[in-house]
Amino acid sequence: MYTLKYTLKCIHKNMRRKLKNNKIRKIYSHGNSLGVTIPREILDELKWRKGQKVVVKKRGKGILISDWKK
Repeated sequence: MYTLKYTLKCIHKNMRRKLKNNKIRKIYSHGNSLGVTIPREILDELKWRKGQKVVVKKRGKGILISDWKK
């Protein structure tokens, strides 16, 4: 019974996540740095992969992230 209850709770949690706006992200702590995840659909469209270098620039009240080229 515990396993079924836990499974249903996980399914419910995942269903709630899908209903939220996919473009809204939280800033999280990672060691002494802060980070933000990038939606998988955007990474796939740009063909960016794990470990790839990017350039981050401040633009007004936002940021611009672009591919790093030698």
